[in-house]
Amino acid sequence: MLLFQKPKRLKTIAKSASLCALLSIILGSCLLFLHVSPRAHLSAPEPSIFFRDRHGRFLGEVSNPTTGELGYWPVDALPERVVAATLAAEDRGFNEHPGIDPRAIARAVWHNLQNRKRQSGASTIAMQVARMQNPGARTYTRKLAEAGTALLLTRRYGRERVLRHYLTLAPYGNRIHGIGYAARRYLDKPVDDLSWAEIAFLASIPKSPATMNPYLPAGRARAKKRALWILARLREQQTLSSVEYRAAADELRDLQVMLPVNRPLDSIHALIRLREASTKDRPPVPLVNTTLDLELQSEVAWIVFKSLKQWENQGARNAAVIVVDPGSREVLAWVGSRDYFDGAHAGSIDYTNVPRSPGSALKPFFYALALERGILRADTVLDDLERGAGGITNADDRFLGPMLPRAALANSRNVPAANLLDRMGVEAGYEFLRQVGLHDNREPARRYGLGLAIGGLPVTLEQLVHAYTVLAGEGLYGGLIWYREQPRPEPRRLLSEEAVRQINLYLSDPMARLPSFARMGSMEYPFPVAVKTGTSSRFRDAWAVAYSNRALVGVWVGDPDFQPMNRLSGFNSAAEIAKAVLTFLHRDQLSGMDNWSFPPPRGYQSVRLCALSGRLATPVCEHVSLEWFAEGDEPAQVCSAHVQLAVDSRTGRPAQLDTPPASIEVRTFLDLPPRYAEWMVSQGLALPPLQATAVSPVPADIRLHITSPGQGLRLLRDPETPADQETIALKVVADPSVPQVLWYVDGEAFQVADYPYTARWPVQPGEHVFQAQVPLTDVRSGTVRVVVE
Repeated sequence: MLLFQKPKRLKTIAKSASLCALLSIILGSCLLFLHVSPRAHLSAPEPSIFFRDRHGRFLGEVSNPTTGELGYWPVDALPERVVAATLAAEDRGFNEHPGIDPRAIARAVWHNLQNRKRQSGASTIAMQVARMQNPGARTYTRKLAEAGTALLLTRRYGRERVLRHYLTLAPYGNRIHGIGYAARRYLDKPVDDLSWAEIAFLASIPKSPATMNPYLPAGRARAKKRALWILARLREQQTLSSVEYRAAADELRDLQVMLPVNRPLDSIHALIRLREASTKDRPPVPLVNTTLDLELQSEVAWIVFKSLKQWENQGARNAAVIVVDPGSREVLAWVGSRDYFDGAHAGSIDYTNVPRSPGSALKPFFYALALERGILRADTVLDDLERGAGGITNADDRFLGPMLPRAALANSRNVPAANLLDRMGVEAGYEFLRQVGLHDNREPARRYGLGLAIGGLPVTLEQLVHAYTVLAGEGLYGGLIWYREQPRPEPRRLLSEEAVRQINLYLSDPMARLPSFARMGSMEYPFPVAVKTGTSSRFRDAWAVAYSNRALVGVWVGDPDFQPMNRLSGFNSAAEIAKAVLTFLHRDQLSGMDNWSFPPPRGYQSVRLCALSGRLATPVCEHVSLEWFAEGDEPAQVCSAHVQLAVDSRTGRPAQLDTPPASIEVRTFLDLPPRYAEWMVSQGLALPPLQATAVSPVPADIRLHITSPGQGLRLLRDPETPADQETIALKVVADPSVPQVLWYVDGEAFQVADYPYTARWPVQPGEHVFQAQVPLTDVRSGTVRVVVE
């Protein structure tokens, strides 16, 4: 009985073994599927960015932030030549197998067994993609996982997408991944422009990127040898004809690669700024054609270096320059410091983004806004007298009297600017500065007050240049442009073209800058340029913004530690750099023969005005200004401030009928409103004789107004100042003028003061009352109370 049962039992055992094997295969397949399924997706690191200047020259590159590698540029289309060479080199059966090649696997196993070591891997392109996405040690277990992943990848995405992904991830040595980046870095070409020889050369590298390094002669020779083998395969497959093969082989023999190009050292701050811009608003393509001009960048850096060498003994330790195209707002050059690696002067800091006091550089925006709102006209007379609103005075302690807006702005006078801002309203001025990007409204306007007119609001050079694009760009405000592919929203209009053109005419007029800024200096050019400088307190910062029809240049010069410089102002430092940059950009116009200028407002007519009265000039007006007005809006009144009288040269009084003809002289006198009396005397300007004589009749409607001291003034005595030197000025305006006034202090007569009625009172502790009176009349001023502590 047992003899007959034994064969049956053996069959049962055999069936059980087969079933177990089948179950093991199924279970193993399930486990493999569960293991590889999460990996079976196509993913690539974020592409690195390759920056070129506006002429295609290498500027720099930003590696992948995670891997630190370069490339990973996506391949949107598959050029036939690239496909043919890649498949010939890596996976000849790509179009037939499902992601793994059984014949290649069998061949690899046989070779490995024969040689008792791993010589052939049989990896398909899909398997290589699986490995590149999940790198690790090369074991048979991982090989099995890669095979499973390759099958799923091919099934899920199709062969074409897998191949495109391979060409995105494949290593080409020197941290470079992807054929797109390799073609650009080694051959300076897009993939579509590669020849057969160049494609075969690149296709050879992924086999062993370390030993086929194109930058090394030995590695380049190995790559060429393998590339020739790839070309031979393509000929065998009849992809190449014999003629094409020989031509490609000849080209391959002489093929050269671009040697590694270091980023320009004088462009590091620009590259960092570009990286920040690309992180915030990532370019649509990884090959970024920036707006920077490397030739200009190098020239500007050299100008900065030379200039700082010249001024180093005066405390100028660093500088920054930005150059922008005024029409497109494209950034042409960006020098953040004298030298990024200069540790002694904190060169790694980008001073284009360090907030500093701009001095007078913000004044044009207040003038422009006042013109825009009708608060200011070209014939408005602004007073440059004593202290202005808020106690603000001029940096040079000089006063130029009555001034038209053109001269007041061109001379950068503090008093008229402060008075104008006070008249316009600090809140309105502060809000306009926000609109042009000079602050973000974090602080209230009252924190800065009228100090806004003289640099109380810290700004960066980038903010200042961006704001000035409104003046250089016909009143339009838009973002700075860093690269060609950058979105360019429609700019907003902040100022009318008429207001901006008036400001440009003021800032480009060298005659209007007199007497504050000498002719033929750093602010005068042989071609039209609008210039504004600024100098902060104690010469800590020097600024200049200059713009022509070709470029807008912004410059900052100073000390990184906010130390004062030795009388280096915007005029004699920053403006010198700006002029050197613009002269380089306009080197074809240095003859001064081109009759170009900033255009006046459209439809405006030119009118000759007296520079002191703002009225139509007469032949006796010594200083005349050419101003522009809309048709029908021209001033109609003729200047009456300049008076010509026949004078007896012996007495200086008006000539009489009996005055000998030889003693009669016709002289020109200045008859300005009474508030200019003290200024006229300080300038040696004579009143008409009838007003200057002490026997002139006293008008009945005289008005007296004390201008100094101010009402409610509280003074604190300085114990270190000698008592006889502690005085305060007593000043009054008489309208119309009179020969004398009598000053009263605490109800008692203090001093009779001749025209222009100024006196000084020795300071005494306590509360005091001041009043002025026209002698021998009942005409008195109001009282002013002062407390001395």
